[in-house]
Amino acid sequence: MFQQIKQKNPLVHCITNHVVSNFQANGLLAIGASPIMGEAPEEAAELAALAQAVSLNMGTLHTESLKSMLIAGKTASKLGIPVVLDPVGAGASNFRIKAVREILETVDVSVLRCNAGELAAVAGKDWQSKGVDAGEGTLDVKELAISTAKQLGLLVVVTGKIDIVTDGRSVIEIPFGDPIMASITGTGCLLSSVVAAGLAVESGNPLKIVSDILRFYAIAGEQASQTAILPGDFQVAFINRLASLTDSEVAERIYSQERVL
Repeated sequence: MFQQIKQKNPLVHCITNHVVSNFQANGLLAIGASPIMGEAPEEAAELAALAQAVSLNMGTLHTESLKSMLIAGKTASKLGIPVVLDPVGAGASNFRIKAVREILETVDVSVLRCNAGELAAVAGKDWQSKGVDAGEGTLDVKELAISTAKQLGLLVVVTGKIDIVTDGRSVIEIPFGDPIMASITGTGCLLSSVVAAGLAVESGNPLKIVSDILRFYAIAGEQASQTAILPGDFQVAFINRLASLTDSEVAERIYSQERVL
């Protein structure tokens, strides 16, 4: 998968948040994709049409960025270009949840990539969240992901201690990663755009494609954590591992995990 990304160098149109735009762009470059970060409504349709995938991120949502997301998303939908939606902090305000629902109602979203708190907000369930953090709750996250995927007709990816990927029928759980990944801003945001890059180069089996991407991404995080003690070091190490991790290393790590189980 990541070899294909390097070979095909897909253009990913990212309308993202200002906190992570640099990290997100560098992460896409590290895997061999080509990011374009334009968010002006006046060019949203043109940029989406040029791209092979569109990544929409609501981290620093405002009226103009929402307008751009809707324009880009609708353009991509008409052209059959995959769209990944990251509903950052969906439950933090009425503005955000209304924006998420408008996008889901008017754009053919391929993947909803979120944490447990954001999933609960999208599904209209009670959950104690704090800003954009995952928060806490008693819901069965896996069952909620399945029902949401069925209801919305898309792939749902919920990242956490164990990542969940479901199309509403099949469920894949991914037990890799490291807690330090949550200590820097943007690992989830970058993941959403990396998923978009993967869908840009391969569309045959979205559930498998997205699951493979999450495994690669989480294992890169594990390996980066082995050399990085502090969050600032981890950010650099993580970008470097995204650029250098090989398929054989990923396969070896998956095999070792299977032997443990």
